[in-house]
Amino acid sequence: MGKAVNKRRLPENEAQAVGRMLRVSPQKLNLVAQLIRGKKVETALADLTFSRKRISDDVKKILQSAIANAENNHDLDVDDLIVAEAYVGKNLVMKRWHARARGRVGRIEKPFSQITIVVRQVEEQA
Repeated sequence: MGKAVNKRRLPENEAQAVGRMLRVSPQKLNLVAQLIRGKKVETALADLTFSRKRISDDVKKILQSAIANAENNHDLDVDDLIVAEAYVGKNLVMKRWHARARGRVGRIEKPFSQITIVVRQVEEQA
């Protein structure tokens, strides 16, 4: 008997993609997520392409996956898509040890995180 899974049902005009096990802290990943929230997808892709953050390449792949899901699975128009939501969560943390003076150890934590990107089709106002 597993735990109850409460999956969020998306409306007809939305599609999402989830990237898991990204080797970056959630705080640093959230800086990249803030960069694309609320923007049109072509602008968000351009921002991620020219961003100097290391993780922006992985976020760009996940955004492209969300766009492909919208186009192929939900029959949405790619030109009218915006990044409706981009939120970040924690994942596992690898614990490592670093030798210190007098026989002691220093704890090193290597966090992983995940990102969920939701794209929504909006109609252009005339």
